[in-house]
Amino acid sequence: MLDESLLDAPDALARADRRDLLRGAAEAGARVRTAARHAAEAGIGGLKPDGRPRSVLVAGPGTAAAGVADLIGALAGAAAPVVRIRPTGVAPAPGALRWALPGWAGSVDLLLIATADGSEPGLALLAEQAYRRGCTVVAVAPTRSPLREAVDGVHGLVVPMAAAPHGEYDAEISAAGPGTLWALLTPLLALLDRVGLVTATPEDLQKVADRLDRTAERCGPAIATYSNPAKTLAAELAESLPLLWTEGDAAGPVGRRFAAVLSELAGRPALVAELPEALPSHGTLLTGDFAAGADPDDFFRDRVEEGETLRARVVLLRDRPTGGLSAYPAARELALGHDTPVSELEPEEGSALETLAELLAVTDFATVYLSLAATPDS
Repeated sequence: MLDESLLDAPDALARADRRDLLRGAAEAGARVRTAARHAAEAGIGGLKPDGRPRSVLVAGPGTAAAGVADLIGALAGAAAPVVRIRPTGVAPAPGALRWALPGWAGSVDLLLIATADGSEPGLALLAEQAYRRGCTVVAVAPTRSPLREAVDGVHGLVVPMAAAPHGEYDAEISAAGPGTLWALLTPLLALLDRVGLVTATPEDLQKVADRLDRTAERCGPAIATYSNPAKTLAAELAESLPLLWTEGDAAGPVGRRFAAVLSELAGRPALVAELPEALPSHGTLLTGDFAAGADPDDFFRDRVEEGETLRARVVLLRDRPTGGLSAYPAARELALGHDTPVSELEPEEGSALETLAELLAVTDFATVYLSLAATPDS
């Protein structure tokens, strides 16, 4: 359950926020500016690449690295394939994870390593393997970390990860925190702009930081729920099973990240799919046990042993698709035809990076509010 009264009590939210999640969301714009400055200081702006890489490989642990790979893939589009190298191992601990290059990787490919930890021996081994294959290696990692030394040792480029403006966050949530995502992603966007795979000039990154700041002002704890899109979304998702339906290149990875952080930070399940495929793949959920009209007073339900059943709620996320073709009308018709409530998120006009940043910020804030306002019995 969600204590909605807590949403409009900023002081109580601050006391409940022992992991500094709100601060991480609010400081995302500042992390972009710091990360862009670190990229410039590392010499990314002066690089003169011979041409585009054949492919981009992305490696790193946890939710942050997965989000970085997904977002880069969406922004690069058809310019080059983006492949995430998924870790293997017996446990998620840094010392247990291993990464391996695909058999086809070689001198025309670019390896990007993104980690908020930097102590993973598996990433150091991956950098050495890439060096032997002739791959170019670029890493974003904490300033003082074994990985930095390893990448330097194979003649790769290391950009220091932008630290939080007012000290580090709780290590347990750093991989899923919004500030961490932008600290890792921003230097890699600057690099990919130089090699011609994405458009992310210093001016573009400044606009992203500004959009994140403006969204943080709209979604901050001092803004009442009725005019706060993130608090409104959090209240709407309480006691529901979110069906995240996305439309547009940028909205897809935003929806997947939203589902991941809802699980990791707020302990909430969510299902995500892209339109129009979401309609047949999730349509049955609107008519089964999770349907909004399902009978809550089933005589045979054990009210002591069973909790309240989650009811489906559709969340429509899009980044203003071009061409006039949209599955939104069909999605709304399907949901409302089954008495399923619908939430909609659509950013203001802007570049692909700006709209992506706004969607990420709103969903990150909503996740934080769900996490903080959950009652102990939820």
